[in-house]
Amino acid sequence: MIIRKIQLPLTQEQARTLRAGETVCLTGAIYTDRDAAHKRLIELLDQGKDLPIDIKDQVIYYVGPAPASPGHAVGSAGPTTSYRMDAYAPRLIELGLSGMIGKGKRDQSVIDAMKKYGAVYFGAVGGAAALISRSIIKSEVVCYEDLGSEAIHRFEIRDFPVVVLIDSEGNNLYETGPAACRALLQSEKGE
Repeated sequence: MIIRKIQLPLTQEQARTLRAGETVCLTGAIYTDRDAAHKRLIELLDQGKDLPIDIKDQVIYYVGPAPASPGHAVGSAGPTTSYRMDAYAPRLIELGLSGMIGKGKRDQSVIDAMKKYGAVYFGAVGGAAALISRSIIKSEVVCYEDLGSEAIHRFEIRDFPVVVLIDSEGNNLYETGPAACRALLQSEKGE
């Protein structure tokens, strides 16, 4: 298996080279953000105000990390279901967000924005939160501290393992994966 290593930030040009199904290890800085923080970001944009973070060429991880135990940057840090951000994501992608990490399917409006502006959706393995947290070497709250674990954090990560679920051409592992499995099963049955 080929694993691509990417040093962040992730430019839209780099995002356009990634393909659904590829395994990638990310190193650099990412932001965390969930639905409550996303809503606040969009409210700022609606008011004509600047965002508290520059999202151009950035990757956002949909996670609410658990508190850190001694000697660790964070506690358990598994992905949250991404559809909660679907109402907000197209606008952030339009502003230059180049990558998102989460789990689960995405709305067609998100996929359309990814295709138009050159973004990618990565999957982190749900259920492997403790393992994932080992790739997070530093964490700091950037804004919205009142949201607790859902505040926006800046993570420094090293070899953070993800899979490209949906690429910038709209290829979608949630569609192609099951189709490939069905085709394999049919060929094994001689159909």
